Amino acid sequence: MIKVNDLTGGYAGGEVLKGINFEVGKGELFGILGPNGSGKTTLLKMISGALDFSQGSIDLDCRPLDLYSPKQLARLMAVLPQHSDQAFPYTVKETVSLGRYAHQKGWFNSWRGEDERIVQKVMEQTGVTHLQEKSIVELSGGEKQRVFLAQALAQQPRVLLLDEPTNHLDLSFQKELLDLLKKWAAEEELTIVSIFHDLNLASLYCDRLLLMENGEVLIIDTPVEVLKEERIKRVYKTQIKNHPHPEIAKPQLLLVPEADSSHDADFKIDARFLDVGQDRIVLQSPVKLRTMSSGITGAGIGWHSSFVHRVVPMEYDCSDHKVEMAEYLQENGFLPSETVGMMTAVPAETASYQLFEADGMSIFIIVSAGNTHRDSPRNINTWLFINGRISEEAFIQSAMTAAEAKISVLHELEGSGMSNAGQLAGISTDSICIAATQQGEAIAYAGTATPLGKLISEGIYTCTKEAILNYRASKPAFGYK
Repeated sequence: MIKVNDLTGGYAGGEVLKGINFEVGKGELFGILGPNGSGKTTLLKMISGALDFSQGSIDLDCRPLDLYSPKQLARLMAVLPQHSDQAFPYTVKETVSLGRYAHQKGWFNSWRGEDERIVQKVMEQTGVTHLQEKSIVELSGGEKQRVFLAQALAQQPRVLLLDEPTNHLDLSFQKELLDLLKKWAAEEELTIVSIFHDLNLASLYCDRLLLMENGEVLIIDTPVEVLKEERIKRVYKTQIKNHPHPEIAKPQLLLVPEADSSHDADFKIDARFLDVGQDRIVLQSPVKLRTMSSGITGAGIGWHSSFVHRVVPMEYDCSDHKVEMAEYLQENGFLPSETVGMMTAVPAETASYQLFEADGMSIFIIVSAGNTHRDSPRNINTWLFINGRISEEAFIQSAMTAAEAKISVLHELEGSGMSNAGQLAGISTDSICIAATQQGEAIAYAGTATPLGKLISEGIYTCTKEAILNYRASKPAFGYK
């Protein structure tokens, strides 16, 4: 639908664009990215015909741009600039109706029923129907943006050019607008080319992205390929982290502010922050820790400062345990949103905890382990606090290393012939929390052969074995009922 070949040009002060080449297909939502001054708006103006170029060509629907008359071009293409100013106090409906000009015929243009239907439709689609009798000058920036989008859509274009379409829009309407654009692209085969400053929105909605730098095309590809962490750091000259969206297969970029110097890089989690009571074990960190947990509250990946290991009766009704656990935390002064919460029927005093140090690294481990019949450990809850900055890979490896060490203990205590050790090591009542201070030197790996992995293996093995033996010593008949 759009073909740009060797496009070069700019303003009187000199060339802004240098040898730009790309194509956009029918029904594609195509995003243009780049830092300020990279040439994004200049490129859009040239495609729209508002700015001449000194070299190259632009074809729309297999026809050179300069062969279209203004009215022909308006029937094919609509443009929503970044700043739309209305000099006359037209009503919203009158402003939107201007988009039908390109479809009027003859010297005395007449308003047809088809024009009215389309104007009403696009006002409804953009959420401005209730404003149609208001003057455009009375509207907020976000409302004006929606009105001018409706005007552009009233042209019934086959190509829509947008310069930062979500500018001035609140969060909910950003989503509604981009959902609508995506739907139009798919169902109406509307070709959309849009400049984005919000890289995350571009990633979520665009089929392909063009990243510009200094008036040149750096890369054109899918969002996953374009938004590589190191590339965006270099082009935008800022610290970011690339993370996958939790619901769809698209990357999201997170800004990383300058490190908070108020926290001691040598800070470590140890027994100073632990409180072992009769009905619960609590570790309260003075700073939030990066966590990966299977807890009742705080499950998944997050940041938490409170860790609560709650002891419940053996006959506890767990039919609505998540809600009941949240109520328990609130009643006892803990914020569920900041707390990793676990449950067990194992007495708190049988838990094992210890600080392990080696090779300049340290970890603090707490393990609670017990059973409901005879001497088969049926509930093992593990907290592993790592005093260091670990990678996502190391988080996962830490959990794997901890599980291997736990199984080793079960094999040893139950005998080498025990066939269900693996099952007992990972039953549904087991839980684990890996928490890291994310301060100090970076640690990339935590597999069993790495220094951190060896420390985790030793610590989990020691504490798990001690917790099981503590429990057995407290219940000689192994009949905790």
